[in-house]
Amino acid sequence: MNISRPGMQKGITLSGLIITAFVLVLVVSTGLKLVPAYIENADIQKVFNEVSNDPAMQKASLNDIRISYARRASIDNIQAIKAEDIDVDTSSGKPVLSASYFVKIPLAGNISFYLDFNPTSGKG
Repeated sequence: MNISRPGMQKGITLSGLIITAFVLVLVVSTGLKLVPAYIENADIQKVFNEVSNDPAMQKASLNDIRISYARRASIDNIQAIKAEDIDVDTSSGKPVLSASYFVKIPLAGNISFYLDFNPTSGKG
């Protein structure tokens, strides 16, 4: 049974609302800065898989594979890694593309996020 005394109010205080709004704005603004890096990583992953699964690339040279990546990356406007940064393993008969890179995302002042990414087109 919930018995409340007359004059007792329930709810959030103004200071509680301000603090909650500040935390929410901080989380949303941080998230909005991080999302583009994760989207670009997904695009790189997609291009790696397209190049790896392309029948014309199965017996292609290292240079041809990198040119194919560069063309596809320019279409998707990928700028985090260049064709020279890609490691290609052809020992399994199918090219496996991989790379390792990081993204520095400044937040405020001298505070930054460093995100490490390691996209690959398959299990090596």
